[in-house]
Amino acid sequence: MIDHSFDLIVIGTGPAAGTVAKKTAESGKSVAVVESRGFGGTCALRGCNPKKVFTNAGKLVDQAIRANGSLATFHHPQIDWGNLLAFKQQFTRPVTQKSEASFQKRGIRTFHGIARFSGPDTIRVDGVELRGERIFIATGSMPSPLQIQGSDLVTRSDAFLEMETMPSQVTFIGGGYISMEFAHVVARFGSRVVIVDSNERPLMRFDADLVGQLVDRSRQIGIEFTMQSKVTGVTRTKDGLSVSIDGSGDDQTVESQLVVHGAGRVPNIVDLDLAAGSVDFGEQGIEVDETMRSVSNPRVFAGGDCVHSGMPRLTPVANEEARIVVKNLFSETPDTAPDYGAVPAVVFTTPCLAAVGLTQAQALEQYPNVDVRYEDTSTWGSVRKTRLDCAGYKVLVDKQTDRILGAHLLGPAAEETINLFALAMKFGLTATDLKSTLFAFPTFASDVRRMV
Repeated sequence: MIDHSFDLIVIGTGPAAGTVAKKTAESGKSVAVVESRGFGGTCALRGCNPKKVFTNAGKLVDQAIRANGSLATFHHPQIDWGNLLAFKQQFTRPVTQKSEASFQKRGIRTFHGIARFSGPDTIRVDGVELRGERIFIATGSMPSPLQIQGSDLVTRSDAFLEMETMPSQVTFIGGGYISMEFAHVVARFGSRVVIVDSNERPLMRFDADLVGQLVDRSRQIGIEFTMQSKVTGVTRTKDGLSVSIDGSGDDQTVESQLVVHGAGRVPNIVDLDLAAGSVDFGEQGIEVDETMRSVSNPRVFAGGDCVHSGMPRLTPVANEEARIVVKNLFSETPDTAPDYGAVPAVVFTTPCLAAVGLTQAQALEQYPNVDVRYEDTSTWGSVRKTRLDCAGYKVLVDKQTDRILGAHLLGPAAEETINLFALAMKFGLTATDLKSTLFAFPTFASDVRRMV
């Protein structure tokens, strides 16, 4: 028995879900949203936005330590964890109430609970049956399951962002961006930090040369790396936790007081019962076509981290997919595809590591003549003024067309400067175009002319 019917049911309340729900409601259609956790989604509540508060704290302390005795005088600069948490909560605490109210004031019905498909156009939420002419899934991602003994003793990233105190010994499982970003914050708090990763280096999707520089800098601030090793178990001891590590036959243990999951994320679709809704999916997420519609159920669309689109799981990607879903949702012949352009990605360590476009290996494989421009820029004046000794760039240019194929930056303001390369790549600007552009000086962006 159907309890409520709507033109559109949206599962999730993050940026992509919010865009689709609100735009559809503004067109006069009836809309319902379903949220199993706090309204507002991962990014606003337990992801990129609160994370940036933490990484900013690490950056400020790092700057103070570098500047001490030359640019200014500081007495024991350190992170005040309690105040940091309180400051972060100024941003996160209002989100859930404001987000739900924002839906409701547009006439959107809100439901709390886990949504499960009960048919191709129906879902059940805590015993309530909802029918939708269209259903949009934007449930995001979740930490990947850890198949190790004592996985219940491992702290997830959302819980890490709520910790009231930070212990003196912290171990991170995995060498991705979550581990690297949090490790830099914890190291600047003063704790001992160990990163355990199965790969030969962390951040495998980023440029190897720049990652090498960042690893050296990470070691300088006290971060330890145990590479080509796997965590096989975590056990509780009288003093904290013991982490068992298999390092290719060389087993060891690391004593820790906190173990953090940084070993990747997977689409958050396990509770949806997609099979009951005739929605095809795989390990990489919900299978969609180029219009973001389910390949197996024409009533269902999906976007963001929960889909298998081949794109990085980033908020701007989800936003672009939501824009396309709005166009296609009620079209008789959906034909609009996302225009992703060049999507930049940033690791918010200190310094930041940023990338857009192809890696060196990808460029050399796909293009016959590639100009690889790489330099350690730690001696450049713009960098030296910050007292930072870790910076570099690698820009990949197609020699035949002068087009930029990829850009990789490490150093001060890399997270901002990378957007200039993304803009150039999206609109086809050449390396010569960038070199001939007059940028404000002295700025980090003005260094772009030297990179191309």
